[in-house]
Amino acid sequence: MVNSLMLLAVEANQVIALRMMKLMRGGRRARREANLMVSEKILAAFEAASSLMTGASGDEIVQGYRRHVAANAKRLGKQKSRQSRKRSRKRARRRRQ
Repeated sequence: MVNSLMLLAVEANQVIALRMMKLMRGGRRARREANLMVSEKILAAFEAASSLMTGASGDEIVQGYRRHVAANAKRLGKQKSRQSRKRSRKRARRRRQ
C-alpha cells in the first residue's frame, strides 16, 4: 500500500503541473479545466466513500484514485502535445514564407 501511495503522489504532482500550465494560459479552456477539476474531485471523494462503505480496502481505494489521475494525465498530455504540434506548424509556415 505504501508503494501505491507513493506512486499516487508522484502521478498527482505531474497532473497538478499540467493543470497549472493550462490554468496559467487563462481563457475559456482554463475556466473549463478549473470547473472540471472541482467536479472530478467531488465525484472521486464520493466514489472513495462509497467504496469504503462497501468494504473496499485502502489499497483498492488508492488504485481507484490512480485510475482517475492516469486518465487526467492522458487527457492533459494530449492537449499539450496538440498545442506543441500547432506551434510547430506555425513555425514551419513562417520559415517557408
